Amino acid sequence: MSDEAFTTRPTTVAEVADLVRRAHQQELPLTVVSGGHGPWSHAPSDGMRIELAGLSAIEIDGTVVHVGGGAVWGDVAAALAERGLAISSGDTASVGVGGLTLGGGIGWMVRAWGLAVDQLVGAQVVTARGEIVEASATENAALFWALRGGGGNFGVVTRFDFRAHPLPAITYGEHVISEDAARALRVMRDVMRDAPREVTVTYMDVPPMDPSAPAGARISAVWASGAEGRLQEVMAPVAALPGVSAEYTTPRYRDILLEMPEAPEGAEPPGFIGGNGLFAHLDDDLIDALVRFKGAHPASVIFLRSLGGAFSEVEQGATAFPARAATWFVMVGGFDIPGLVDDQAREAMRSEWAQMETRRLAEYGNFAVEERPDAVRGMFTPEAYERLRMIKRAWDPDNLFRRNHNVVM
Repeated sequence: MSDEAFTTRPTTVAEVADLVRRAHQQELPLTVVSGGHGPWSHAPSDGMRIELAGLSAIEIDGTVVHVGGGAVWGDVAAALAERGLAISSGDTASVGVGGLTLGGGIGWMVRAWGLAVDQLVGAQVVTARGEIVEASATENAALFWALRGGGGNFGVVTRFDFRAHPLPAITYGEHVISEDAARALRVMRDVMRDAPREVTVTYMDVPPMDPSAPAGARISAVWASGAEGRLQEVMAPVAALPGVSAEYTTPRYRDILLEMPEAPEGAEPPGFIGGNGLFAHLDDDLIDALVRFKGAHPASVIFLRSLGGAFSEVEQGATAFPARAATWFVMVGGFDIPGLVDDQAREAMRSEWAQMETRRLAEYGNFAVEERPDAVRGMFTPEAYERLRMIKRAWDPDNLFRRNHNVVM
């Protein structure tokens, strides 16, 4: 096995296939980066590193959108907006289409249209043997099933084919919360129990980080149309709360995607203590635990997104993604900032999250930022994991694609 370490930036699918064959033949550790800012995007790698940013073309054929494996969602959203179309994508303009899609993709239109993988109708894949194949519901169907939520375990996806949706406009509501976050969370939860599927909400409470994510608690709501009055009507119970200020606009979908700030050169990001989960219910006990966590740990983040609607209408076994019965996605954790967080605070954060974690249905792999082999099973249903193992054996028996949340055969 070679100790050689190098980065490659192919611009054609044939080049990707040649590189994969080389990695396989020379038994080189292989890292594949799809162009975004995920956990493997900026980490140093030994062996071969394939960066797909040179494969970022976006082609629109009616409502079918062919997206290169190195594209980022901001560019896709901008190109689709010119046609009055959209795909439910990530929250950040710079996130890669590949990583987000292969892990599921919980976006702003998740209740209206489902996950990113629910909009995927085909893919071009370079296999572990360097072959170029197509995958869809009718061609290499098992591989296509695995790609929809199984991560990067099965090949290098060099092209994604999505079915886009008409979206001439959206309505966006921002609700800034200056007091009693627990009350606001309860009202938000109750509103979403009967909300139209066109509405997806996100709750964030963050410390000062950057201008695209202002500090403090806020509820953001998106209606997948230009129905400004309808969104105000749905969100009225939240907007009417004391200490809540609300503003409604009709921006382009691309304009609500956050911009990821550039980290200073050489700066190491702080550690993060916490986790995420897909939860069946956002009950009062969980709400209280989240608010206590934020109050006890000022340098912490609380993030929730509503599910249901189209997300829950996909049968559990139709894709590899877990927990279609979940109604909320929850992420909570604190930044481990040297000099500001001591051992007692670290242990408290771990303990508090561990208690919340026991109630989740599954972990969402796209928000799990470290390689934790013992946690991968918890990112799938038992049935899905066993099926993924079988497909892994068929398409990557030597586990070439292992720099990910690795499905072990």
